[in-house]
Amino acid sequence: MARFLILQLRPEAEASDDEFKAFLEKGGLEEAQTHRIRLDCEDLPAGLDVRDYAGVIVGGGPGCVSDAPEDKSEVEARIESACLSIMPAITEHDVPFMGCCYGIGILGAHLKADVSKRRYGEAVGPSTCIKTEAGQADPMLQGLPDQFDAFVGHKEALQELPKGAVQLLSSAPCPFQMVRYGQNVYATQFHPEADAAGFETRIRIYRHKGYFDPSEADALIEMCRAADVGHAPKILENFVRRYG
Repeated sequence: MARFLILQLRPEAEASDDEFKAFLEKGGLEEAQTHRIRLDCEDLPAGLDVRDYAGVIVGGGPGCVSDAPEDKSEVEARIESACLSIMPAITEHDVPFMGCCYGIGILGAHLKADVSKRRYGEAVGPSTCIKTEAGQADPMLQGLPDQFDAFVGHKEALQELPKGAVQLLSSAPCPFQMVRYGQNVYATQFHPEADAAGFETRIRIYRHKGYFDPSEADALIEMCRAADVGHAPKILENFVRRYG
């Protein structure tokens, strides 16, 4: 069985490790079935060919593709460049891809769509995602109800549907919660891997990153503990089952 390539963008080891554990658990993967690369401290291997993998999963991170180059740290710029470097092969060859949060910005930027902070940002917490007509029929959303809650927290978003993409999920604050390009390239604005414990970890780590007023952290943690986001991980399970 070919392995899944998991690219992680979080420079905080605790957040990265927690996210990786969630990808394994929610996707039904063993660590041996994956090739994990932390792009904050590792380069992509020379000669890497995404077609050698069962699929590619890109995690979230504190960076924004729409930030001006001079506002990006050296690490953020390097991570973004690495992610964008694999996108031509992914879209050209329709390689199975699941981009989570940051990944939808990367896909949008690669497809020359408008990704910005102008509209559609969402505060940290649950967001109700609703299937579109195309989403009703898509294999990644089989077994999920017509609407379900998932954790979000993002400053930038797609401002338009990229040319050639299909809208699969929407929400009231953000119309592009999940899109597909081709037959196998997917991206979500929400975090399908995140549960309350995982989001509590992120709230604590990113409380001074501009996502929320730091004084609200405890209230946000309580809100997340009360949320029901149990359906969203089915997307990762479907992805691994379909392409593994």
